[in-house]
Amino acid sequence: MFEFIRSHRRWMQLILLLLIVPSFFLVGIQGYDSFMRKEPELATVAGQPISRAEFDQAHRNQLEQMRARMGARFDPALVDTPAMRERLLNELINARLLANVAVDNRFTVSDETLRNTIAAIPEVQDNGRFSPERYRQVLAAQGMSPTSFEAGLRRDLAVARVLEPVGQSARAPAEVVASLETALTQQRTVQLRRFAAADFRSQVTVTPADIQAWYDANKQQLQIPEQVQVQYLVLDEAAATQGIQVKDEDLKSYYEQNKNRFGQPERRRASHIMIELAPGASEEARKAARVKADDLARQAAADPAQFAELARKNSQDAGSAANGGDLGWLAPGMLSGPLEKAIFSQAKDQVSGVVESPSGLHIIKVTEIQPAAIKPLAEVKDQITGEVRKQLAAVHFSEMASQLNKQVYDQRDSLQPAADAVGLKLRTASGVTREGLLPADKVGPGSAADSPDAEVLDNPRVRQVLFSPDVLREKQNSGVIELSPAMMVAVRVANIEPAHIPALDKVSESIRAKLMDERSAEAAKKAGEAALAADKANPAAAPEGFSPAVVVSRQDPKDVPQAVVDAAMRLPSSPLPGYAGVQSGVDYTLVRLEKIEAGSVDASAKERLTQQLSGGLGQAEAEAVVKMLREQYKVQVLPNAAEVIRGEAPQAAG
Repeated sequence: MFEFIRSHRRWMQLILLLLIVPSFFLVGIQGYDSFMRKEPELATVAGQPISRAEFDQAHRNQLEQMRARMGARFDPALVDTPAMRERLLNELINARLLANVAVDNRFTVSDETLRNTIAAIPEVQDNGRFSPERYRQVLAAQGMSPTSFEAGLRRDLAVARVLEPVGQSARAPAEVVASLETALTQQRTVQLRRFAAADFRSQVTVTPADIQAWYDANKQQLQIPEQVQVQYLVLDEAAATQGIQVKDEDLKSYYEQNKNRFGQPERRRASHIMIELAPGASEEARKAARVKADDLARQAAADPAQFAELARKNSQDAGSAANGGDLGWLAPGMLSGPLEKAIFSQAKDQVSGVVESPSGLHIIKVTEIQPAAIKPLAEVKDQITGEVRKQLAAVHFSEMASQLNKQVYDQRDSLQPAADAVGLKLRTASGVTREGLLPADKVGPGSAADSPDAEVLDNPRVRQVLFSPDVLREKQNSGVIELSPAMMVAVRVANIEPAHIPALDKVSESIRAKLMDERSAEAAKKAGEAALAADKANPAAAPEGFSPAVVVSRQDPKDVPQAVVDAAMRLPSSPLPGYAGVQSGVDYTLVRLEKIEAGSVDASAKERLTQQLSGGLGQAEAEAVVKMLREQYKVQVLPNAAEVIRGEAPQAAG
């Protein structure tokens, strides 16, 4: 048989080809496609998939932003919930959806809009003014270039224009505004009679038998959970900075290396005349725009003093034409491409030829030039000292962190050697439980709740480590816990106090106080309800024990507790006077409604109310538009999405 195969190799190849290829098409392509595209798809927008990898990246970014914002209080278990993950997935879907709508409908933004948006970002400003140097530094810290950032921002601004008209055009109906305005401003004249629980304390008694009975019936409420006494080390910026001295030669060297940061680069003020030219314009339109621009360039060059007038009459840049084409002060980096090159290569009052940019054709005139200037060392010495000290502290912090990481493992049953080696103070605090810090009155001296490090010790990650088996039962040093890039903690359990119910003599006074409060409040309520019944039975009688009348409204409750104001506003408008009683904390308050008047509101307050209501309506309408677009673009949430919402790890591809 094998001889037959060798003798008829070509025939066998043909037979194999006929057998294998059809089977590949029937059952193999899907398997091959699955092999090559292992990444699960969570949703599709107009047939375009949103992958698990995209979601995971967005999820990591979101958690890092929360970590940076919350600092030591960040706990993934509390913020990384199914609801949050579902919301994030919907945000990704909607972002893809709106991007498609923007592309399909050719939404764009002008160079001027992009420039003004960037210049308004506070992080890239210096003394309220755009700083090209800071702009580049901020982008570099994010690993971005101006080109990529501006392309992304231009895209985001274009996408924002999809829903922008919806929100801006929403207007709350006048009837709704008027109705809410009436409810908010209506004024009610009331008198109050307060039955304070404290006034009834002398009328109630609590016996030892009462205390014993409450203790026996409520022991579980008194249980103190398992708690630990903690020894700990804190490495933070203050510890790393302590003792650092900045030398004069370091200041001079730093100044020389960073001179450009301590000055203002050359700035130029320029004006332009713009003739619009869309990127996809026809050849005929391009020729017409070029002829018009060339003619204006000749006129401006012939009489530069008339440039502003030419701009007012002919420029198609609505933002600057009325100001004679003035673009304001410009620094290197604010513009890109040929516009910046033309502005920063011309002499003052020189008029350029026609310069083309993505937004159109421009004729440019430089009107003012402000040379670059560098501040002397003496003027920026304090700033430089702080920056150098931070740099030295960062190096010191890194060295201390490395040493701390090593030392906590070298001798696992004590943190003192690590404290001595790194130069940190060993601290101690008590009353740390799995759920948080016990109140100081239940712990006594050395309470963690009273410690300046209470926030550190109450951090969920610190508590989780403290109650891990090695640290809790073996009393071994923890590893170094990084709470933030600038704070690290190492902990050790010094002592464990099991969960217990305190003896009666330890809590009898707190039980007595609790029962006195409850019984005093109940006595005040009974007295108030009796007085309320009497007032309702004889409403025309002169009020007794009430305070002077006060005028309250929902907008202006004066100093009246909110519960009392709510009770007053709920009373019917007739008959008057009207009466109500309300529990306000431990006290009981009677409300006597005497008069109801319409309130007044000034025009500005009414406009603010209209804007707030319109904003809420605009948001609702925008959500409705997104819902409609999701149907139009055939958005589908796929079965794999359920896994990421539940927080399950992706299954290995087969």
